[in-house]
Amino acid sequence: MSIGLRIGPHDHGRELSYEQFLAGDYEEGYKYELIDGELYVSPQPNPPHDIVREYVHELLVLYKLQRRDVVKRLSSGSRVFVPRRRKTTCPEPDFAVYNDHPPRRKLRWDQISPFIVVEVVSESDAEKDYERNVELYREVPSILEYWVFDKCGDDDGPVLKVFRRDFGAQDWSIFDLGPNDTYQTALLPGFSLPITSPEM
Repeated sequence: MSIGLRIGPHDHGRELSYEQFLAGDYEEGYKYELIDGELYVSPQPNPPHDIVREYVHELLVLYKLQRRDVVKRLSSGSRVFVPRRRKTTCPEPDFAVYNDHPPRRKLRWDQISPFIVVEVVSESDAEKDYERNVELYREVPSILEYWVFDKCGDDDGPVLKVFRRDFGAQDWSIFDLGPNDTYQTALLPGFSLPITSPEM
């Protein structure tokens, strides 16, 4: 029985194959992603991040239960493979929403792709969500919207930035929503997302 590499935050930037990445023995308390064949390590976020994450998750789950014809799968543990990169690149969003998810037991993450991805910004690593992921998700043809929640610990309340495009388009259109706004999208008919919840 093979034992995976012992991996921790000191390994940020280390080159790994996808097989090594899968087999790694990871130090807890951090999030690990494989980007262009290198390990990307982020600290676990603080409670304000988790409050927003839980809020968005609850609304998406409720919508999925009502509209299974629109949302086939909602994942909080997915890997999104970016095509045509020379080395394996698979960021792991807070949420990925799928409208096509074949029910196969041995289905792999590289065989499916979401149409909406959601990230809640951690104050310790905002660049990842605002710069790195904007470009990576733009390179995934199936992704039509990328939601970025921010200021989850700010007194003014959270804000939402939406990167949106039509199917087949390359570039994003960008929409900014404030704490008092409500977001709706044609991709999820009937879905309504108040940017601020009573718990925030």
